[in-house]
Amino acid sequence: MVIPSLLITDDDAALRETLGGIFQPRGFRVLLAGDGEEALRIVGSEEIHLVLLDIHMPRLSGLETLRRLRENQFRSPCILLSARWDDALREQARLAEAFSVLSKPVSRMQLTMTVDHALQRAYGWPATWEGQRTDE
Repeated sequence: MVIPSLLITDDDAALRETLGGIFQPRGFRVLLAGDGEEALRIVGSEEIHLVLLDIHMPRLSGLETLRRLRENQFRSPCILLSARWDDALREQARLAEAFSVLSKPVSRMQLTMTVDHALQRAYGWPATWEGQRTDE
């Protein structure tokens, strides 16, 4: 069984750790990045199945990171997160081929369901990873 790799990219270290704490026990291999540039480096050296990206980050925004990933033929699902969305930003996310856009604060259920749906659609994987172990 493939262990899904999830890259969580947010400049808020506490939020990165919290999100990692949601997905690691569910059987995900979790990688953390503090900004878009770090995320690009990780994607260039690791197999990543899904990326969570904060929209508002210093140095390289989540949206610009997503655009660069797509320019480099990265086709795995990317989910954008932000506390401040407007119609123009949502349209830019759509044009950059974001799988989904979620508003912060996001509930655990909404986040895990969106991630599961993205993995199911992209790879045909089970709808939930609950109970999967990373040492199998």
